[in-house]
Amino acid sequence: MQVAKVVLITGVSQGLGRALAEGFIERGDTVIGCARSGKAIDELSAAYPSSHCFSVVDVANDDAVMRWAETVLKVHAAPDLLLNNAALINANAKLWDVPVGEFSNLIDVNIKGVFHVIRHFVPAMIFRGRGVVVNFSSGWGRSTSSDVAPYCATKHAIEGLTGAMAAELPAGLAAVSLNPGIIHTEMLESCFGEHASAYPHPEEWAKSAVPFLAGLGANDNGAALTVP
Repeated sequence: MQVAKVVLITGVSQGLGRALAEGFIERGDTVIGCARSGKAIDELSAAYPSSHCFSVVDVANDDAVMRWAETVLKVHAAPDLLLNNAALINANAKLWDVPVGEFSNLIDVNIKGVFHVIRHFVPAMIFRGRGVVVNFSSGWGRSTSSDVAPYCATKHAIEGLTGAMAAELPAGLAAVSLNPGIIHTEMLESCFGEHASAYPHPEEWAKSAVPFLAGLGANDNGAALTVP
């Protein structure tokens, strides 16, 4: 019998995060999601019942994540599955041509944002004695490509952060890094242009990603995984 989970997802406004939120809700799980887009959060809140919770949160802001976690954990159990999905990519450019502000934004969201969410939710998961943290990496977290050096740097950082975190967790919990694969999103379009259309859309991808993620457990701790 399928047991419903509490699933926390960052970056639910579009792309993979939106598809995952809708996929887990369809599966019967309780979804807690955040994004910076107020419009997207309003749409999700209107579309799904109050048992789910969608909030406007900038994960790059530690105080905002702290307030979000305090609010969520007063109402919901600690997440069974925490998906650190929110991320940015730089506009295609040689590393020396990337604006300082753009590079900093990637660090703030892609690395610090993951840390902030872990910092404010994982202690509750540890207290509960179970749960899986999935930090979204990329094929470019395990390889490199020209014109996306800042993005590659942040995703390589996620691989290292997750491996170290896995060694620190107590029994019953797991941290894994996840390469979601190549999916047709706005992010992919920024790199691949019209060739992005050759790849599956997030809704199609989620049909395999949701059950794969739902099946993760403590035995997966420290794994560097790829959605099949």
